[in-house]
Amino acid sequence: MKKILIAAAAMSALIFSACNNSSSDKKTDAGRDTTGSNTQVEIPDTNGAASIQSVLEGYLQIKNALAEDDGAEAANGGKALADAVAKLDGSPFSAEQKKAYDDVSDDLKENAEHISENANNIAHQREHFAMLSDEIYTVVKSFNLQENLYRDYCEMYNNGKGAYCISETKDIRNPYLGKQMPTCGEVKEEIKR
Repeated sequence: MKKILIAAAAMSALIFSACNNSSSDKKTDAGRDTTGSNTQVEIPDTNGAASIQSVLEGYLQIKNALAEDDGAEAANGGKALADAVAKLDGSPFSAEQKKAYDDVSDDLKENAEHISENANNIAHQREHFAMLSDEIYTVVKSFNLQENLYRDYCEMYNNGKGAYCISETKDIRNPYLGKQMPTCGEVKEEIKR
């Protein structure tokens, strides 16, 4: 009986390995190329991270568009984020994750909608982005996402009152001052995964 179980386990591992190596064009859910020697196998979502990942991707689309002073692309990111929030299935969340997400989900959606509806008013988009950034921080601290993130601070935004944002890179790309001062700010925290 032990030999049969061991053989079954070995066969399963072989099949799983073959399935994961069958394509030379591997992509993650986020569309990033994962071919090469440092390939990470994506593990199916068991705690809501994949759904939260789509929320983060919408947020980062907004951040990067605002850094380029592109209100239309920021509006697209706002729509993507609002759609991700609306479609998110929180059933796999732990009790702590559900509480953290529920505390900010309405505000996430509202701020994303304001950004999506104001493509021609980048100052208004940035006001809502500042609030959205605080909500996203709550989310990324509660979920184990697939990448390291950085909490950046721009002290000059809003007449010196400052604002935070979440970034996927250590390099500062300032969404609050855009092309006027693209590297203004500093990394205040690295959120490691």
